[in-house]
Formats: sequence, structure tokens, C-alpha cells
Amino acid sequence: MGDITPRLGNMKALLGIVAGAGASYGIYKLISFKRNKKNATGENPGVKGGQQSEVKIQPGSLLARVSGLDVICPRPLDMTSGDIIHQSPDNLEPQHLKMLLSCLQTNNNPSDRCRVLLTLGNSAAFTVNQNLIREFDGIHIIAGFLADPAPEVRVQTLNALNNLCMNIQNQEQIKVYVPQVLELIEMSPVNSDLQLGALRLLTNLSVTDKHQHLLKESVTLLLSLLVVSNEALQVQTLKVLVNLSSNPDMMDDIVQAQAPASVVLLFDERTAPAVLLRLLTFTGNLKAWRPSAQVADELRRKQDCLFRVMLDESSQLHGKLVQLLSHPDGEIQAQVARILT
Repeated sequence: MGDITPRLGNMKALLGIVAGAGASYGIYKLISFKRNKKNATGENPGVKGGQQSEVKIQPGSLLARVSGLDVICPRPLDMTSGDIIHQSPDNLEPQHLKMLLSCLQTNNNPSDRCRVLLTLGNSAAFTVNQNLIREFDGIHIIAGFLADPAPEVRVQTLNALNNLCMNIQNQEQIKVYVPQVLELIEMSPVNSDLQLGALRLLTNLSVTDKHQHLLKESVTLLLSLLVVSNEALQVQTLKVLVNLSSNPDMMDDIVQAQAPASVVLLFDERTAPAVLLRLLTFTGNLKAWRPSAQVADELRRKQDCLFRVMLDESSQLHGKLVQLLSHPDGEIQAQVARILT
């Protein structure tokens, strides 16, 4: 019986690695801040080097029931293999989060980093863990992997920051990385998981007007992405644009932004309803803005600005909206009617 107590202590040390690693891919809280959990799947990455040990999933454990994944992390010097317990991510203790952050900094294997980031992201669905990660300087540690060479690590970094962003105090630290997140959107392949993860983070960060000014230079980028991306990215892009356009103080920057003329072509019956509804909400916000005659004249002299593309009398938007009055979706018809009145 003499060695039971030390072994239990060693078992607890691995709790933070295992808990939540097979849970949702990421819990995204968009506009309404409602969580939506999805199960994650992945390949067992295997062990590399003598400083790592593989943590086996015990039959019937929480992790085995959720995903059946093996979790791998560097082994602390005082740890014996096989000393492991399983626990839900809502019951992590501070030392477990510290251990995860240490693993993240010391492990150079992309697959292992992804799994640690996934676990941290899942744990960040709970307020107590959001606060603890911030207090342990975890936000800056995690955000450091926005520049990781592996795209999959950058994706998991964005997902973890997205969950951490549901905390107002955390947003004060995360806002520093907005330029880097925008650069990821601009430099990543169109329709990639990187772009989607970055847009989700910006959606959460722009729900309130406190940090929206950080995105005033991004409107041209968002509009350009809108006309070339798939439905999922169009929806996420429009969520950010709707957030920004809901703030009257942002409107001057929005209407002056350069916009592709092809954005008007999205006002079409063939556009996916989920996209069209948000596009109409964005348009309604723009139409509610009433510039003075002098401001309107100045905007007309700006080549290709959003005002000329969508709001000016010369815009083709009015005719496109009239055509949508016969759209088979009643909600779309109602939104169009409100804009035209």
C-alpha cells in the first residue's frame, strides 16, 4: 500500500491531457453566443522520440466512448506510464491546464500540438477554464502558434482562441492578434479551414462594438472574399459584416471601402438562402444610413467604393432587389420589401 499515494498523484498529472481531447472539434459561439458541439475524429499520430509516451484509452472511459482516440504528449520526468484517469473537461484543475500549456510549448510534433490545442479549446468552453488559461498567460502561449508552419496547428489555434474569445476579459488580450488573423485570411487558400476559423474568431470579437474599430480596414478584404468563396465562408463573412454594419460609428469606413462590382450579382434567386438572408440584413443596415448631400457627393467621386456599388442611384442593386420580391422564400421576400420601402 506504500506506493498507492504517489501513483495516484502521477495519475492525476495526465488528467489534463486526456480530458476533452475526444470531445467537440470546437465550440463556436457566434452572434447569439450559443454553443454548438461537434464530435472530432482523427488519426492516431504515433510516438516519436524517447521523451514521449503513448497514453492508451481504457475501455469504457469517457474518451473511449466519445471518440476512441489515443492522446500523446511529452512525459514529465516523474511520470510512470499507464498512470491515468479520465475526467470531463468541465472538471479540470489548474495544474492540468498548466501541464497542457507546458506540453504545447515543449512538443514540436504537429499532431501532438493539434491534440493539446484541441483539449485546451474544449476546456475553454467553460468560464472557469477561460479565466485560468488567461491567468496562466495561456492566451499568448496559444496565440503564438498562429504562425506555426503546420496549417492544421494554425487551425486548432484559431479554434482554441475562438472559445477563449467568449470571455470579455480574454478579448482584451486576443484583440492584439487581429492583424495576424486578418493576414491569415488574406494569405490562406480560399475556402480553407484557416479562413473559416479566422472568420469565426472575428465574428465573436465583433459581436459588441468595443473592438469593431480594429476591423475597419478589413471591409475590402471581407467583400472580396464574399464574391469568391463557398457558401460556408460567405455565411461567416457576412456575419462579420452584419456585426460591423450594426454599428453606426463604423458606417463611414464601410461605405468608403473598395468593393467588387460583382457583389451585386449575389442578389439572385440562385444564391443560397442562408447567404442571401444575411446579405439582405447587411444591405438593410447600409440603407438605414443617411448621408448628407455633401457626403454623398464626395462618395460618388470615390471609384469602386461600396457606396457607389450598392447605395448610389446608379447602382444596379435596386433592380436586383425588385426581382427578389418574387423569391420563393417568404422571409427573403419580407426582407426585400422592408429594404425597398
